[in-house]
Amino acid sequence: MANKFPFAHIRHQGQDMIIVPVDAAFANKSSNAQQEFVAGFETAVNQAGLAGHAVAIWNTGRNIGFVAPTKWHAFFKSPGIWELVHANINKEISL
Repeated sequence: MANKFPFAHIRHQGQDMIIVPVDAAFANKSSNAQQEFVAGFETAVNQAGLAGHAVAIWNTGRNIGFVAPTKWHAFFKSPGIWELVHANINKEISL
C-alpha cells in the first residue's frame, strides 16, 4: 500500500522547492537513509511533472530539522518556517 505525502510546492527567490513535512522520527534515521528518501521523493515528483528540488522537514517539538541544499539552510532556519510550509501545502503524492 502506498503512503500519501502532502507537500508544499513553492517558489522562493527564483528556486522551486518541493517541501515534504515528515514525522519527527525522521530525525533518527541515518544521514544516508534521509538522503535516499529525499532523492526518491524528488524523483517521484519530478516524474509527476513538477520542477524543483525536494526538501524534507520535521518538527521534534524542540527544533526544526531539515534535509536541504546548503544554499537554502538560512531559509529553513528562519522563524516560522514550519508554519509557512504547512500553510503552503498544495499537493499530494503517493509513494
